[in-house]
Amino acid sequence: MNGLRALLASSLLTLAALGAAPAATAAPQPIHFADLNWESGSLITEILRTVVEGGYGLPTDTLPGTTITLETALANNDIQVIGEEWAGRSPVWVKAEAEGKVVALGDTVKGATEGWWVPEYVIKGDPQRGIKPLAPELRSVSDLKRYKEVFKDPESPDKGRFLNSPIGWTSEIVNKQKLKAYGLQDSYVNFRSGSGAALDAEISSSIRRGKPVLFYYWSPTPLLGRFKLVQLQEPPFDAQAWKTLTDPAEPNPRPTRSLASKLSIGVSTPFQQQYPQLVEFFTKVDLPIGPLNQALAQMSENHSEPRDSARAFLRQHPDLWRAWVPADVADKLAATL
Repeated sequence: MNGLRALLASSLLTLAALGAAPAATAAPQPIHFADLNWESGSLITEILRTVVEGGYGLPTDTLPGTTITLETALANNDIQVIGEEWAGRSPVWVKAEAEGKVVALGDTVKGATEGWWVPEYVIKGDPQRGIKPLAPELRSVSDLKRYKEVFKDPESPDKGRFLNSPIGWTSEIVNKQKLKAYGLQDSYVNFRSGSGAALDAEISSSIRRGKPVLFYYWSPTPLLGRFKLVQLQEPPFDAQAWKTLTDPAEPNPRPTRSLASKLSIGVSTPFQQQYPQLVEFFTKVDLPIGPLNQALAQMSENHSEPRDSARAFLRQHPDLWRAWVPADVADKLAATL
């Protein structure tokens, strides 16, 4: 009995000690970044994550999704950061911003653009490759009505093929509406690749074979630096017409060039309030389009992981990122690179 009492007393003392012990400090929750499925988006995301982790010592991770679902998740604070946000383009973003749920920080890539493109040889030919001009008077999107046979769709040879963005991108909706606005919906197939990489592969393959190809594209990207391309003209930007292009339910969209490109870092409002030091950093991010396109080209040609390419970019351009963050943060980051 005495032995049992001693054992119980010992157990009670142990439990008391455990109860009195201070609770272990909970590990900080990771900051959720959008996992963007196009080259510039993935590289910029990894540049930001590398700085946040190495310089500020905060954990991060990524969550995948389409542009629209990710913007919705940002509005709900299910993710906290979209590294390449073309702010003001999608109704989801516009609504969330008006409600004070999301914020666009900075002007991260100046000189960005988007539109409809064809290889230069389609218009001018390429004597060195034995390619004759197939659409010598092609200047604008409206001119495409006369050239559907040039861009013949292999599965619907009575129509041309237009390579649109993948389903789920805001630009996919805009381009579908543009086909209607320019009166091309009956003469061109709205072909959508499964991903940004598949779109790249389709375009690059056609150009290397000297074939005519009509496609939507944007900058910053390696593609625009790799090939000679011509952007087709569109009417001057009209804000009211633009609203008809971003609304998939609008039956009578009107033609206009796309909203002038401004790339920012999209964050949720709770993130903005919780991490003022990162907000200050994000606001200062400035990625010159020349070095960025170079890094994208190297990533594409070497089949490098975005994470590895981001670290290489930061090692090559300390003059850029040291201007974004305080000196002590910069030194911590440098030590990790």
